[in-house]
Amino acid sequence: MTVSSFDIHGLAILDSPVVLSVPHAGRDYPDTAGLLRHPVERLRALEDRHADRLAERAIAAGTTAIIARLPRLWIDLNRATSDLDPGMVVGGHGSAQTATSRMRGGLGLIPRRLGTIGEIWRAALTREDVARRIAGHYDPYHAMIAAMLARAQARFGVALLVDLHSMPPLVGYGESQIVLGDRFGATCAPQLSALAEAVFAGAGYRVGTNAPYAGGHIITRHANRANNVHALQVEVDRTLYLDAALDKPGQGLAALQAVIGRLVETLVAQLSVPTAIAAE
Repeated sequence: MTVSSFDIHGLAILDSPVVLSVPHAGRDYPDTAGLLRHPVERLRALEDRHADRLAERAIAAGTTAIIARLPRLWIDLNRATSDLDPGMVVGGHGSAQTATSRMRGGLGLIPRRLGTIGEIWRAALTREDVARRIAGHYDPYHAMIAAMLARAQARFGVALLVDLHSMPPLVGYGESQIVLGDRFGATCAPQLSALAEAVFAGAGYRVGTNAPYAGGHIITRHANRANNVHALQVEVDRTLYLDAALDKPGQGLAALQAVIGRLVETLVAQLSVPTAIAAE
């Protein structure tokens, strides 16, 4: 099913307690004529390129997935609405706030700049521009995640959001190829995070936890461990599944799709044991 700016795969009555989210793979660009300093092609580095393809095996097995169609360039679903550089907005944005590292780096709610390319937008946005993007894409996406997790928790007594992303190859951090983020245990039961690590490590991937990505706004917002709702961010090295240009699906895609399918299957099996995950 398609809901304006994102797609929903799976049944309204969930078959499992696991819900997938892919917020940064959107590549349906709106009309940006006159708005951007650079051609869209130069800004695709903001995308988690083809990360939606990683979920295909899990979706085919019946997992519900929420996949953004609009690009991160337009609005970043993995940021708080307050995480917007006020200098991007005519008259400022909201109340005074402390600048976050993401905001300073140009990667807040609406990306302002990208690496060596520099500034993205030709002119400041209006408050109405920002409000439309939030109401038209951001709020519905988060509302759908919340609804799906509530349905899963109501049916199974437990729910787990797996928020799927891709990352550039890491230098340092053990050159991890997979990084699992659970906000240092705040958003996901340790046994679930450990199980996910074991699945990826068992497939031969180098796995890190919470460094350099501990998890963003999506898992922080939607996790509620006290109510047995868990959330885990999964970052995947793009070289594992894209071609050498990091543009099109590569030879490693099928293998990684299978591992992510196995990940979901393993997590579902764990969550099906009533005493396996205790609420805190």
